[in-house]
Amino acid sequence: MKQIGSANGILALRKEMDRLFDRVWDRDWTELPLIADSYLPALDVIENDQNILVKVDVPGMEAKDVHVTVRENLLLIRGEKHSETEKKDEKYYRVERSFGAFTRHVALPAAVDASKVNATVHNGVLTITLPKTAAAKGLEVPVLTS
Repeated sequence: MKQIGSANGILALRKEMDRLFDRVWDRDWTELPLIADSYLPALDVIENDQNILVKVDVPGMEAKDVHVTVRENLLLIRGEKHSETEKKDEKYYRVERSFGAFTRHVALPAAVDASKVNATVHNGVLTITLPKTAAAKGLEVPVLTS
């Protein structure tokens, strides 16, 4: 019996399936964006004591190509990765890079101060820093002896 694929192939397939499910379940269905978007950048959401950080892979994109909005506990990231124009004297044998418009909705795990959100693009990574509110940071109560 012939072995189908390799461990790397299986891991790549699983990653792509996870991204597909994220595309379906992370949608804000009231805005009905297309599920068949041709480009969906990967992202990480990280929380520490002071902030929530969201890092999004946006290679080849500039700050003017990306828009960030915060609404209550929802982060909306929109952008467009423009394709290169094909030249008449060039013949493409393989095209694997994705281009197109995208929208990502991220439910925030804690309340943030929307007026202090910072977003920067550097080396193809969009980093969004969302400072948590005082209530979200929590307050440790000292325990006293009686």
